[in-house]
Formats: sequence, structure tokens, C-alpha cells
Amino acid sequence: MEPGQRIERALQSAVRAGEAPGCPPRLAAAIRHAVFPGGARVRPQLALAVSLACGDRDPVLADAAAAAIELLHCASLVHDDLPCFDAALTRRGKESVHVAYGERLAVLAGDALIVMAFQSLAAAGAHAPERLVPLLGTVARSVGMPLGIVAGQAWECEPRVALADYQRAKTGSLFAAATEVGALAAGHPAAAWSDFGQWLGEAYQVADDIRDVACDPALLGKPAGQDVTFCRPSAATDLGLQGAMAHFNSLLRRATAAIPDCAGAGALRALVRAEAERLLPHTVTAEIARLAA
Repeated sequence: MEPGQRIERALQSAVRAGEAPGCPPRLAAAIRHAVFPGGARVRPQLALAVSLACGDRDPVLADAAAAAIELLHCASLVHDDLPCFDAALTRRGKESVHVAYGERLAVLAGDALIVMAFQSLAAAGAHAPERLVPLLGTVARSVGMPLGIVAGQAWECEPRVALADYQRAKTGSLFAAATEVGALAAGHPAAAWSDFGQWLGEAYQVADDIRDVACDPALLGKPAGQDVTFCRPSAATDLGLQGAMAHFNSLLRRATAAIPDCAGAGALRALVRAEAERLLPHTVTAEIARLAA
């Protein structure tokens, strides 16, 4: 089964587990709206790619870990879109959860997705507690304090923040967790994979900053110009578009260099190249060059 199919199957299983008889139907619908259809699923794809590179010794656990990472990402998007943060009307090309279901259900859906991530991972890892414990710790660290995605969102509430600290927490932490859980699920140490995920995650955030300035909202699937509107830290603002592009390419080189020596290293390097083209296709880089001319 292809990684994408494995991810969708694991996500469907996790969501269905929360839809038992007696659950609030509108909350269940809001959760489905947040998860399906997905975006590129890059974080869970990364987790499975690392697991495969490490031998994929426990596919059930790897799938659950990948799904947990995606559920936490979806939760962060639901909360990011709320009126108290970005007040975004669209996400992934459709109405954001708070627009479709109201603010109260959006808050609860985000909360439920966080719990669902840990429930599904714990259920899948019951047969391998020696791997489950570090998996749960890794995932929790990537979303909580002091350096997880919650901290990254909180930096937007501070009067000033270093751009690298913001990007490392808001985006890099969950990417690092994706690479780490892929290794852990396969029975390999996580530490060797952390830098790969961290650098790739920071590159992803820089690309998002560039796209927020240079791309049409229809391409983004969400409103553009949000960083300037909400005075958020941005590589495009701090470095300019050309400087941000140079920084993006530098981070990609660091990510590629950080891939450990393994049988799947070539496939992982190909994944990095494909993500670079997906995030900033030639049409976008050409537009940046035109604007700078």
C-alpha cells in the first residue's frame, strides 16, 4: 500500500473511533471538516518516509504515529484560523472550521483533535510499550511548552521574537517530530533524524512566508498577506523576497546534508527536491525574480 493510502486509512480509523454512538454530531462533522480532504500531508508523508528508510519494522505503529502528527497539525490550523488569531475565512480551499461550524465548535474540534492524536497513537502502540513511551514523549514535546507549536503560536503574542526561534517552534518542531517518530516506530534512535526534520520544517515556514507575499490566495487555499496584516515574524519581511529565497535554499541544503546514511537516503533526498518544487514552483520563483528586477 502506498504511503498516502496508509495515511488516509490511519486518519479515517482515528476519526471514526471518535464517532461512536452518542457523540455530538456537529462536533464530529467539524472534526471531519478539519481533517478531510487534506492538504499535501507532508508531515505524515515525512514520518512514513523515514520509517521506510529505517526498515518499516512496525507499519501499524508507524501509520498511527504519522496520523497523530497530522491530527495535531490539523488542530493547530483550526486554532490558527480562529478570529482571535488569524480570523481566516478559508483553509485548504474551503471554509475554515469556525466559519462552517461556529467559533465554539472550532475550539472544541481543535481540542478534540489533540486528544485524538494521543488516543490513536496509544492504542496502536500498546503491543510495543518500549517504543510507545518515547513516541508519546516526542509528540508531546513537539506541540507543548517550551519549544513546541503552542509556543510558536504564543510568540505572536509577544512584543518581539527572533525569527529563527519563531520558525523553529511554530513549524520546525512538528517536522522534527515527524522524522523522529518515523525512526522510533521502526525501532531506531530518534536523535540522528531530528536535524533533518528541523531544517526541513524551517524551510517550509520560509516558503510559506514567501508564498504569503508572492502567491495568489487561490493557489494558497487560504488568505494571502496575513503576515503583514497581523505583524507576524516573516522571512519575506525581514530578509526581502530574494533574501528569503536564498535562506530557503540554504535550509534545504542543510536538511539534505542532515539525512543520516541509510538505505533510503536517496528517496529522502528526492522527497526534499519534490517538496521544494511543490512549495515554490518555477512560476513563483520567476515572479520573485521579476519583482526584484
